[in-house]
Amino acid sequence: MNEERIAQIDARLRGALEPSSLEIEDQSHLHAGHAGAREGKGHFRIVIASSHFSGKSLIQKHRLIYEALGSLMETDIHALSIEASSEESG
Repeated sequence: MNEERIAQIDARLRGALEPSSLEIEDQSHLHAGHAGAREGKGHFRIVIASSHFSGKSLIQKHRLIYEALGSLMETDIHALSIEASSEESG
């Protein structure tokens, strides 16, 4: 089930944000017993770099990710850990 969710998350993020790098890790096993886990939703860690994040604040980056994920945030994802960066090197 979570492999399918990871594929959906991947497709939505790639389609909306065109990342230069993207890692998605299922961390649901670390949250067994939490409310979201009992409801069948997953906990995921996302590490993403995209030019769409250039000049954006942390909150703006997270909003872009949540918008890209859309309905998955209500139906499949209980929690996200996000590391988002632009493609620019400092």
